[in-house]
Amino acid sequence: MAIRKFEKEDIKPLAEIVRATGVFREEEIEIAVELMDVSANDKEQKDYFLYSYVDEAGEIQGYYCAGPTPLTQGTFDLYWIAVHPRVHKKRIGHELLVHCEEHIKLMGGKLLVVETSSQLKYEPTRRFYLRHLYAEAARIKDYYAQDDDLVIYSKYF
Repeated sequence: MAIRKFEKEDIKPLAEIVRATGVFREEEIEIAVELMDVSANDKEQKDYFLYSYVDEAGEIQGYYCAGPTPLTQGTFDLYWIAVHPRVHKKRIGHELLVHCEEHIKLMGGKLLVVETSSQLKYEPTRRFYLRHLYAEAARIKDYYAQDDDLVIYSKYF
């Protein structure tokens, strides 16, 4: 098992993983793929960094996409983290998140911010962040839609 830098060939399997999670809307999946395309096709860009999780058989099982928050010093956003549902509970999400945090620390980061939804289907996601010592920093009621709050988690390093 290895976490390695994202490669252009990862786009198709990662798009399938994001879709397989069952939590993202089609337009969200399109944005995830768009960020993959940007990362794959513009090696000079500094807005996003992506890493893929590859299992022993060479199959991609997950990834994350993060980047520095514009106009801040040492603050980063975790834009995407996704693991194929068939390998949930195998600690792949944990390994990806720890890798992301360590990468950010090496870049001089001091704060990681994560946004998610209050919908019931995101309850496992919210518990995941709490287990990893993220604090709920803010909640904006009805942000995404009626009864769908924006929940912001943060962790200081």
